[in-house]
Amino acid sequence: MRFLHPEHDQDLELSLDDVFLLPQYWEGASRSEVDLRPADFAGGAHPVVSANMNGVTGKRMAETMARFGGLGVLPQDMELRTVERIVSAIKRADPRFDTPLEVTPEATLRDVQGILWKRSHDLVVVVDPSSRPIGIVSSHDLRDRDQYTPVSALMTRRLRTLPRSVTNEAAFTFMDEHRLRAVPIVDEDGRLVGILTRDDAVRMEILRPSLDTSGRLMVAAAMGIGAQAGERARQLLELGVDALVLDTAHGHQRRMIEALKEVTPVVLGHVPVIAGNVCTAEGTRALLEAGADVAKVNVGPGAMCTTRMQTGAGRPTFSSVLACAEVARGLGKHVWADGGVKHPRDVALYLAAGASRVMVGTALAGTYESPGDIREDKDGQLYKENYGMASARAVLDRTAELSAFEQAKKAFFREGISTSRIYLRPGFESVGAIVVDMITGLQSAFTYTGARSCRELSERAVVGVQTLAGYGEGKPHGAVRN
Repeated sequence: MRFLHPEHDQDLELSLDDVFLLPQYWEGASRSEVDLRPADFAGGAHPVVSANMNGVTGKRMAETMARFGGLGVLPQDMELRTVERIVSAIKRADPRFDTPLEVTPEATLRDVQGILWKRSHDLVVVVDPSSRPIGIVSSHDLRDRDQYTPVSALMTRRLRTLPRSVTNEAAFTFMDEHRLRAVPIVDEDGRLVGILTRDDAVRMEILRPSLDTSGRLMVAAAMGIGAQAGERARQLLELGVDALVLDTAHGHQRRMIEALKEVTPVVLGHVPVIAGNVCTAEGTRALLEAGADVAKVNVGPGAMCTTRMQTGAGRPTFSSVLACAEVARGLGKHVWADGGVKHPRDVALYLAAGASRVMVGTALAGTYESPGDIREDKDGQLYKENYGMASARAVLDRTAELSAFEQAKKAFFREGISTSRIYLRPGFESVGAIVVDMITGLQSAFTYTGARSCRELSERAVVGVQTLAGYGEGKPHGAVRN
C-alpha cells in the first residue's frame, strides 16, 4: 500500500473515515475472479469475523458465519459446558442448510412463539417421531389463537420439501414459482436435515462455507489471560475449536505475554492463536514474539467502547492497522483489525492497510442470529440489546465468583456501554444479508484497485486522505430531495 500524497499523508494518524481507495486499472472480466481467502490460516472463504462479544456471537451467529464463509468467535465469559454444547452443535450442523426449528404435533403455540424469532425465515417445521416433516407453522398461523392450542390443530399440511441434492438454482426457481420464502430440506429417507431460504439459495452461490479438515463448520473461541490460561486453552482445544483468541482490552502487558507462553506449548501449532488488543508496532512485536500467530489490533474504536473517552488512550483505526501489519509482515505473521466497521468500505480499507481478517461487532448485533431475545419498542420497531465487553455489565458477569463488595469495586473500572438498542434494519435482519453486502462490496473494491487477492490488495492499494466533506459526499444523499 502507498499513500497518494506520501509527503503529507504518511505521518498523519488516520481513522477509516479519513481515507479512501484510489481507483486503478482492472484486467479481470468478473468480480467472481477475486480470491477473498485470508492468508493467515486455512479455512474461511472471506475475512469477516464476528466479534467475541456476549451480545454478538453465540451458537446461531457462529454457525451462520461459518456457513457463509466467515468465522465466529465465542466470548470468553462462556462457561465451559456452554462452549462444549455450542461447539458440538456447530460441528454436527449441515454445512449448507440452516439448522431447522422443529416441534412435535403435541407442542403448543406457546412453544412455537418461544422459538419463532430465532430465525429470519419465520418457519417452524412439525415432525413425526422419525423426524419426517408433516407440517409447517409460521407467524401467520399464530394470529388470534389461544397460546395453548396444539400445533396439530393449525399447522399447514400442504407441505413442500426439497431433496438435499437440489442445486441452489433449482431450489430458488422452485420457491420463486410457488411463492415460498423457505422450504424444508430432507434426506433420501424423507427425514428433515435443514432449511433453505430463497435468499440463501442465491447467497450460497456467492459464499462458500468455512470448513475444517473434516469438512465440518469452523468455530473459534476467546479466552482471558488469567492464571489458568494454559488449562483453559487445553480444555478448549479438546472441545474442538479451530482457533483460540486471547483477549484483553490492553494486550501489551506482562500478563498477556505470560499467558501466551503458557498457551503456546499446549496448542503446539494445532490451531492458530490470536492475541490482542494492541495498536502499536511495539505491542504487535511483543505478542507475536511471545508465540501468537496473529495480533488483534485496535484500542477504543468499537461502538460499545468508551476507552478513549475514559482514558484518552488508543489510536485511530487505519494508522493502527497499518503500523501493526508492517511489523507482523516482517515476522511472517499477521494482524486482525478489530472494531469500527460500519460499512463494507471499512473492511476493504482494513485489508488495504494489511489486515488478514476483520472483526465485526455491533454491525452484526441487530440480527436474528445474534444472542438474546428480540424486543419491541413502543413504536413497534424490533431491536436487540448489545453491550461492551469492558462495560460494568460485562465485568459483573465476569466476576460472578467474587463477593458483592469486590464486584462493586471492579464495576468502577468500566470502559464500555452497558446497554444499547441495536435495531433490526429492513432488508438486513439476517447475518446472511449483511455478510453478502460486505462481501459483494469487497469484491467490487478489489476490482476498483486492480487486485485479485487480499495480498495483491495490500500491495497495490493507493490510499488518499480526505476532508470530512469528502467523506460526506460519498454517502448516499438522494433518497429524499425537496
